[in-house]
Amino acid sequence: MSSAPLQEHVAVVTGASSGIGLEVADALAMAGAAVVVNYHADADAAEELVKRIRERNGRAMAVGADVSDEEAVVRLFDEATTAFGRIDVLVANSGLQKDAAIAEMTLADWNTVIDVNLTGQFLCAREAVRRFRAQPHEGRPARSKGCIITMSSVHEVIPWAGHINYAASKGGSRMLTRSLAQEVAADGIRVNAIAPGAIRTSINKDAWETPEELEKLLRLIPYGRIGEPNDVARAAVWLASDDADYVTGTTLFVDGGMTLYPEFRDNG
Repeated sequence: MSSAPLQEHVAVVTGASSGIGLEVADALAMAGAAVVVNYHADADAAEELVKRIRERNGRAMAVGADVSDEEAVVRLFDEATTAFGRIDVLVANSGLQKDAAIAEMTLADWNTVIDVNLTGQFLCAREAVRRFRAQPHEGRPARSKGCIITMSSVHEVIPWAGHINYAASKGGSRMLTRSLAQEVAADGIRVNAIAPGAIRTSINKDAWETPEELEKLLRLIPYGRIGEPNDVARAAVWLASDDADYVTGTTLFVDGGMTLYPEFRDNG
């Protein structure tokens, strides 16, 4: 991979003001892309990232938008196109958790997670496909007409009691990714997912912030360490680049082996 594999690309990263999304947006910028840093609530963090990218002579802008809102998603892509002329990469990263046992889970918490994690990916992917198809071939920086990366989770395949809204959203994301890839491959559009395992972010801080909790977590990770946001970011750069041009319709698990079901290492 070259030092700037995404030179002249324009990337939209949703949920990019914290955690994995922030690291992905920063890595895409380091790889040469102009980056649209989407945020929902934390404008200051998004603007700080934009500032850091620009200080490195990169191109970036922050756009606030709720990905579960159809009109807001269209506006996000309009502002991206106005600023940078085209869109080549979408990383549909926005996601959240509202955990509860089934008997205590409210309909509002179910709907909120599905709306952001799954419907948000649908709305952003639909808009990206529309833009990719409309853009002229001339000046295209990649072999593909466009690249979509959805942010899934190991819980697209691992059941997760007490988190059924989240697990359902990620299971849905898996089939959204595969079905969309099948539909648009003939257009020259690639669609893949990244499924992180346990990554050191604020969303799962309770699982790693104390030595005792970290020890429990590491029993689920055969590779023996918790993941870092940059582990996911490097995977996103590769999937967005021409080095992955023949890759579509797949999920890249970045999980230290969590989906290998380590409980069965000793014959169950």
